[in-house]
Amino acid sequence: MAQPPGDRIDRDIIRALRANSRESFVDLGKKMGLSESAIRRRVRNLLDAKVISRFTIEMGESDQTSAIVLASLDSTTDNSKVAARLAKLEEVQVVYEITGQYDIAAVISAPNMADINRAIDTLRKIRGVTDTNTVIILNKVT
Repeated sequence: MAQPPGDRIDRDIIRALRANSRESFVDLGKKMGLSESAIRRRVRNLLDAKVISRFTIEMGESDQTSAIVLASLDSTTDNSKVAARLAKLEEVQVVYEITGQYDIAAVISAPNMADINRAIDTLRKIRGVTDTNTVIILNKVT
């Protein structure tokens, strides 16, 4: 389990990297009144403590359609195995094991509805999945 960030500066660094993970350590340091080496050291510490696990990109929404698929699993199915299998699908952006009526939530993105439908069909064919409920994401509010 990742440790929580150490202090306000760590939280500010994380917030800045969430907004733009490409921002240079020099620019972050200038904004925060710290040296580039201090930012670099803090980011390395956050990585070592597993507070930050990876840097990634977020695709522009102009060419993507996204959906949230909620899946129920039968009671004999290992949820973590289904979640791991889902996470390997190309269209799947993130998978959550959840509580409530459904066992798993997956966010999928694809260039068009036909690709979304194919991804949902693939998800439904995974052994142990008994029911799904899909909602199309209309707009992301930030």
